[in-house]
Amino acid sequence: MHLLHDAPLAPLTTFRLGGPAMRLVTAETDAEVIDAVREADDSGTPLLVVGGGSNLVIGDKGFEGTALRIATRGVEPRGTTLELAAGEVWSDAVARSVAAGLAGIECLAGIPGSAGATPIQNVGAYGQEVSATISEVIAYDRRAGETVTLSNEDCAFSYRHSRFKADPERYVVLRVRFELEDADGLSAPIRYAETARVLGVEPGERVPLARARETVLKLRAGKGMVLDAEDHDTWSAGSFFTNPILGEEQFAEFRARVRERLGDGVEPPAYPAGEGRRKTSAAWLIDKAGYTKGYGTGPARISTKHTLALTNRGGATTEDLLALAREVVAGVREAFGITLVNEPVMVGVSL
Repeated sequence: MHLLHDAPLAPLTTFRLGGPAMRLVTAETDAEVIDAVREADDSGTPLLVVGGGSNLVIGDKGFEGTALRIATRGVEPRGTTLELAAGEVWSDAVARSVAAGLAGIECLAGIPGSAGATPIQNVGAYGQEVSATISEVIAYDRRAGETVTLSNEDCAFSYRHSRFKADPERYVVLRVRFELEDADGLSAPIRYAETARVLGVEPGERVPLARARETVLKLRAGKGMVLDAEDHDTWSAGSFFTNPILGEEQFAEFRARVRERLGDGVEPPAYPAGEGRRKTSAAWLIDKAGYTKGYGTGPARISTKHTLALTNRGGATTEDLLALAREVVAGVREAFGITLVNEPVMVGVSL
């Protein structure tokens, strides 16, 4: 276990933003993770768990407590089961599953961050979510003071949400088990329309695993969603806002606002989201409210490749980023009556 005082946190995040932590502990084994958590809890010290830092917005003042960086490693394939230590690099784990001929997470390629973060956010993209393949999560239960195993059902997954996100002070993820599929080298059925179009197949068809992964990587790169230290367009948390889910009455009101603003012939994006609910596109809302690709003149701007990504152009502060985010939220609310919700976790700040 490695300990630093007054340690910079910005280099540990994909935004490259945020002030220092009072203490930074780097844990390389599950036992070290548990020891660090227990020490913080026993002393009443605030605890911030850091994995790949791809879903964190840390305030400029930093964190007055212990930041625990989980750097555990371990990949254990057993047939179609894949167990990952929380600190494993997610994009590497996806590549290994594809190389092993296992389907189910290939369309989650290129997502930055660690394996332990995936169940917290119920990470998803291009028609796949980890909730479809996670069988169990092994975590340290801070309330009970013991290691527990939670089934998929126990995790209470929903759109970009889970039991872990709902109760962030309780669990620290140690390991994640996935139940994947051996489909003779083929992918899971392609669900996302854009992916199917680029692949030249119909939704529901399968393609070679490597081809599915490579296609998703190209799509993500084209939107600035593959982290590149040399490209400020990728200094982001990926999608900054979640796609709004609306009830029928809300959607009808939204649709009326769209026609009033954009004309009778314009239909907003709408996707089924459960009985009596529809999901619409946050990226579409942002663009149609006037915040187009590259919007902004300061050190924090919307990506030139994707309206859902807010970026640090170099030299930005967290307050610069939040000012842009608040402007976008207010503009979308005024235009369409919908309040966007941030996807990244806020530390010491809020919208």
